[in-house]
Amino acid sequence: MTSTPFEKPRDPRRWVILGVLCLSLLVVVIDNMVLTIAIPSLISDLGASTAEVQWIVDAYILVFAGLLLTAGSLSDRYGRRRGLIIGLVVFGGASVLATLARTPEQLIAVRGLMGAGAAFLMPGTLSVLTTVFAEDERKKAIAIWSSVLMLASLGGPTLGGLLLEHYWWGSVFLLNVPIAALGIVAAWLLIPESRGPASRPDVLGALLSTAGMAALVWGVINVASHGWAAGRTVAGFALGAALLAAFVWWERRAPEPMLPLSLFRDRDFGGASLSIVLLSFSAGGMMLALTQYLQFVLGYGPMRAGLAFIPMLVTTMVFNGIGVVVDRRSGARVAIAAGLLLMAAGFTILATTGPDDGYLRLALAFVVMGAGSGIAAPPAVGTLLGALPPDRAGVGSAVNDTVQQVGAALSVAVIGTVLTTVYGSAMPGDAAEPARRSIGEALSVAATTGDAALITAAREAFVAALSATSWLGVIGATAAAGVAATVLRAKPTPPPPASAPEPASAPESASARE
Repeated sequence: MTSTPFEKPRDPRRWVILGVLCLSLLVVVIDNMVLTIAIPSLISDLGASTAEVQWIVDAYILVFAGLLLTAGSLSDRYGRRRGLIIGLVVFGGASVLATLARTPEQLIAVRGLMGAGAAFLMPGTLSVLTTVFAEDERKKAIAIWSSVLMLASLGGPTLGGLLLEHYWWGSVFLLNVPIAALGIVAAWLLIPESRGPASRPDVLGALLSTAGMAALVWGVINVASHGWAAGRTVAGFALGAALLAAFVWWERRAPEPMLPLSLFRDRDFGGASLSIVLLSFSAGGMMLALTQYLQFVLGYGPMRAGLAFIPMLVTTMVFNGIGVVVDRRSGARVAIAAGLLLMAAGFTILATTGPDDGYLRLALAFVVMGAGSGIAAPPAVGTLLGALPPDRAGVGSAVNDTVQQVGAALSVAVIGTVLTTVYGSAMPGDAAEPARRSIGEALSVAATTGDAALITAAREAFVAALSATSWLGVIGATAAAGVAATVLRAKPTPPPPASAPEPASAPESASARE
């Protein structure tokens, strides 16, 4: 396709560049998927408690979400390819350190470092995609990008499960190293450098947002172990609210804010952002519950648990393309709302699952949720990015990642808390204290004492807890669909084709001049 004199020429290597971007992001996708499969191994091998497992997940998310906007701003100023490569170097190096961790605290610290690397890597991929692809191809590119990542999500748990069955838990982090190295070389050779207008990093804004989110999630995590009225719980909520309020105040007055709040005045940007936050909140923490359900309730090994997610991942890949078609024909508002309602239906199937239903009902829920995610994701991300000015591609892409991670961080904290609280309350009153804390500990106690009744009680209690967390997913996905349907703009009606003017004859023109 040729460009007009008023259009930016399209990069002839843009589809190859898209492949490099997908390769670069594989490390993050594989790592996150493998980590969920490794949670039972972390509980047994490292002796990690439920709260420590949540912090192993949340330490990454909090640093990632806190640094995203600053990393996007730095990439805009100093080079988006450079930011992408820095992210790959930090993430790959931290993955090596993760294999050397010997305590939950060490792994939590290393996961935070991995979050710092991902903070440069993630906005780098989307900002390059935004600058390389024109608006008419961008959502198609995002759909391909999402499908490739789903394919990685499909292979990651399988390979991770194979490693966990033959090696120690740290081997799963070694998967990141060769992919990161290959991504560095490919990005350096193939991706063109691009920059936006120079801007200073908003250091105070980054500190306030990171500290505020950490305090907020700290408060939520403490609900499970200390209760809502405990001093540390109340202090966490109060400090988090104060810091996040200070963040908003500062961003309104900063000369160069890392999050220009004026962006949210755009209906498409604000509506897509809020829909993504609600969807991330409803789905982000469910993997924490589902991996334990598969391994502790259904008795699957790590590799089989990874393979159990195939229906959801394959369906998501297939429906990514359908989402682009629905968006093109009916508009982003219809596509996003329909996909989110399908997600709510999938959560409803999970919420009504009983202890004896087995895997087939779970697979049905996975298929429905995968279809909904596939339809909603490309138009949601494409709408958010399309509402941004091109010279803010880096920080704009970081906004997309930030709203997802904010929702995911709160989701892991809230769903983890609800899971632990409901599980403990559903266990028999005479059960040992360790058995009331988590199903993993309950099964360990039962294996030691030979108490078959404790195994049954623990599995029934966990299914009740899974049902409670799934209802949160129903509420979040339904609310997100409502936001998309009421806030996003309807698809604009294309103007009727202009009729061609009738040419005047030469004799008439000549006589008119006479």
